[in-house]
Amino acid sequence: MNIKPQIVGLPAYVPGKPIEDVKRELGLEKVIKLASNENPFGASPKVAEAIREAASKTAIYPDGYATDLRIRVAQHVGVQPNQLIFGNGSDEVIQILCRAYLTPDSNTVTAFPTFSQYKLNATIEGAEIREVPLKNGVHDLEAMLHAIDEKTKIVWVCNPNNPSGTYVNEGQFHSFMKRVPKGVLVVSDEAYYEYTTADDYPETIEMLDSYDNLVILRTFSKAYGLAALRVGYGIASEEIIRLIEPIRPPFNNTTFAHVAAIAGLEDQAFIQHSIEKNKQGIAQFEAFCEEHKLYYYPTQANFLLIDLKRPSDEVFDYLLTKGYIVRSGRALGFPSCIRITIGSQEENEGIIAALTQLLKESPVPQM
Repeated sequence: MNIKPQIVGLPAYVPGKPIEDVKRELGLEKVIKLASNENPFGASPKVAEAIREAASKTAIYPDGYATDLRIRVAQHVGVQPNQLIFGNGSDEVIQILCRAYLTPDSNTVTAFPTFSQYKLNATIEGAEIREVPLKNGVHDLEAMLHAIDEKTKIVWVCNPNNPSGTYVNEGQFHSFMKRVPKGVLVVSDEAYYEYTTADDYPETIEMLDSYDNLVILRTFSKAYGLAALRVGYGIASEEIIRLIEPIRPPFNNTTFAHVAAIAGLEDQAFIQHSIEKNKQGIAQFEAFCEEHKLYYYPTQANFLLIDLKRPSDEVFDYLLTKGYIVRSGRALGFPSCIRITIGSQEENEGIIAALTQLLKESPVPQM
C-alpha cells in the first residue's frame, strides 16, 4: 500500500534521550536531563492537587470545548474566548494550521535553523518549504519578506527562536507585519513567552486588533511545567479560529490537562519564581562562557546555545558519561554547539564543572 510520496524517508522527531535509558546504558545512578527545555522546578503544587481532585472522573470524556480553561486563558491573556484554539501541545496547533492552509501548490516561509515541526508538517501537506537562514542567530525578517510570493500561505516566526534562544524585537516585528500581504498568515510561536525579559519583546496580543492575519502560539509545557500533559493554544481573530476549529480532533486535551492548566494559571507566584531562577541560571552559564571565551547566543528562553568549537556530538557523548543529557547541535543546525536547558543552581553548577573539566582536557582551538 502506498502512502504520500513526501512522507517516504521523512525523519521522525527525535526527543531528548530518556533518563532511564542513560542510566541503564552507562551504569549511572544519577542522571540529569537538561535537553528538552522543561521547567526544572516542575509545576505549581496546586497542579497536583487539582489532578487528584479530577481522578474520579476518568470514565467521562473531557469537555471537548475546554470551556473552563478557555475562559481562564482568555481572561489571562486579554482576548475573547472564541479567539482561542487548544491543542495537544502547541505542536498540534501547528499541525492544524498546516492542514488548514497548506496544499501542494502553496509554499510556506520559515527561518533556518528553527523549530522542526513547521517544516515537518508542511512537508506532509506537500507544500514547498522556503527556508531563510538566520542572521547572527536571529530571524532575518527582511529576507523572509522577500521570500513571500503569491503562493505563500504561512510565515513562521519562532520568537524566541528554538534552538538559538534569540528574539525579534517589537519594532522589527511591527515593521514586518505591516508589509506582509494580508492574505498570508503570520504565526508567532511564543512557546517561551513567560521567560522573556527584554523590554522590547513584542506584545503580540495587542497587535491582533491591527493584523487580521496574525496567529500567536503559546504553551503550558515550558514555564508552567506541564509538558507531560500536553496542552498548548493558539490565539487569533474570531474568524481564523472559526475556520480552523473543525480540524481540531475531538477531546484532544484530557480533563487532567484542563484542570492542571487552570491551577497553573492561578499560581502566578510560582511562574515568577521560575522566571527569576531561570535568569539566575542564565547568568551562571554566561559567566562560565565569558571566563572561557566561549561564544553563546543571547537567550530570551530557558536554554542556552553554546559554541564549543568542536563536533557537538562529541560534547554530547562526554556529558552523557558524566550523567548530563543535553541537546547536540548537529541535528539542530549548529554542528559545533550544544543546547543546554537551564536547570536548578545545583544542576547548573554540576554541568558547568563537567564542561570545565572537558575544556581542561581538550582546550578550545584558538582561531
